[in-house]
Amino acid sequence: MIHSMTAFARESAATDQGVLTVELRSVNHRYLDCTFKLPDSLRPLEQRLRELAGTAMARGKLDCLIRLQGHPAQLGELKVNIAQLDKLLAATALIKERMPGAQSPSALDVLQFPGICGADEESEEHLQKSAESLFHETIKNMLQNRLREGEKLAGMLLDRLQQVEAAVAATRELLPALMQHQRDRIIARIGELDIEVDRNRLEQELVHLAQKADVDEELDRLEAHVGEVRHTLEKGGPCGRRLDFLMQELNREANTLSSKSIASSTTQNAVELKVLIEQMREQIQNIE
Repeated sequence: MIHSMTAFARESAATDQGVLTVELRSVNHRYLDCTFKLPDSLRPLEQRLRELAGTAMARGKLDCLIRLQGHPAQLGELKVNIAQLDKLLAATALIKERMPGAQSPSALDVLQFPGICGADEESEEHLQKSAESLFHETIKNMLQNRLREGEKLAGMLLDRLQQVEAAVAATRELLPALMQHQRDRIIARIGELDIEVDRNRLEQELVHLAQKADVDEELDRLEAHVGEVRHTLEKGGPCGRRLDFLMQELNREANTLSSKSIASSTTQNAVELKVLIEQMREQIQNIE
């Protein structure tokens, strides 16, 4: 199965601490790059979430946002660290002794000082478990979205491959008549000049020109690359890099075909091939 790297998913769940929401956005990227924005109470969970994302995805830039919206009454019991509070009060008393004009901190200032007040540890542990479970569900939904988008991309690629095959077949069908036309045109031109020529040398030159204009090998390689693209799509899995490489090879053969063209019809076919290949290459940038 083919997965796109572009997707979005959001899931919410009610917890004792409030409403927990997980949002995941992913776009194309050369490697797997994860960014997390988490509430302070969920910071210890980041490494675990990063591991889960790495298990589910091979490539892409993933942005994860987790929000907790709740009423203070839902946040669980707050505990004051008495030992830390005593140290803070002793420090403020020493400062006031040395600086009599210094303003005393308010009770709210003291509560906001790091280490003085915190939520119940059991409550935070339960919240982290809920967040991990919700992350599981969200990333599962996002993978489904990536799969659906990947199926659309695969369908588009298969359609373009059919058009590439049609252009290759049309070019191959034109070649014998074009080669004969080139030969007849040269012989007719020599006849118009009314000059004596060495027939053996003429035949050698005509063979040389035919070899220079021969694109059978390029057409064969185009067909082979198309077959490899189909095989890669059927195999599925993370294959974006391989497909991108195959597009480079297809484009190389299309450029050679264009440079060897001896008629406007084959030139037009070569241009059409390059347009189709570029369309595929742009979409392949989103494939994992």
